[in-house]
Amino acid sequence: KWFTAGDLAAVINFLAAEIERLVHAGADFALIAAVTPHLGFGKLQQRVSIPLLSIVEATADAATKGGLRRLALFGTRFTMQAPLFPEAFARRGMTIVVPNEEEQEFIHEKYMGELFVGTILDETRDALVEIVERMKQRNNVDGLILGGTELSLILREPTAAGLPVLDTTQIHVDAAIDWMLRE
Repeated sequence: KWFTAGDLAAVINFLAAEIERLVHAGADFALIAAVTPHLGFGKLQQRVSIPLLSIVEATADAATKGGLRRLALFGTRFTMQAPLFPEAFARRGMTIVVPNEEEQEFIHEKYMGELFVGTILDETRDALVEIVERMKQRNNVDGLILGGTELSLILREPTAAGLPVLDTTQIHVDAAIDWMLRE
C-alpha cells in the first residue's frame, strides 16, 4: 500500500524499525527479501546500524560473473520504472532494458493479481515468455532478471526464450550464505 501511495518514507521507517529489532536480537547483517523495497535501500542503510545485503548488487555481481551485458528486467511497475537496476548495472558496464509500457502493465497486473496471491497460470507463463522473446528480438537482450521474488514461481526454468534467467531470490540467498560463511 505504501508503494502505491508513493510513500517510500513509510517503507523505510517500517523496515528500519524492524531491522533494529533484529540488531537487538544479535543480527550482524540483514537483507530485505523482496526487490521493490530496495527502492529505499540507500536511505535505509544509512538508518540502520548493521550492513544490509542488496539483492540488486548481488544480482549485478551474478550477471557480471555470467558475462551478461544487456539484460531484460521484469518486476513490479515500481521496480521496472525505477533507476535502481539500471544504475547498479551501469556501474559495471551493463545495460538494463525494460519492457514497453503495455508489457510493463501486463507484467505488473499479473504479478500483483496472480503471482502475489499464489496463482500460477500456464497462459500467464506463456505470455511472459512471449514478452522475453519479443525483447530478445527487439532489444537484443542476452539475459532476463526476475526482479520480483514471486516471478521465480512462474518462470522456473534456467532459461526463457533461450536466455539465461537471473533469479534474484536465489541469488540473494546464495549471497547471504556466502556472507555468513565469510564471517
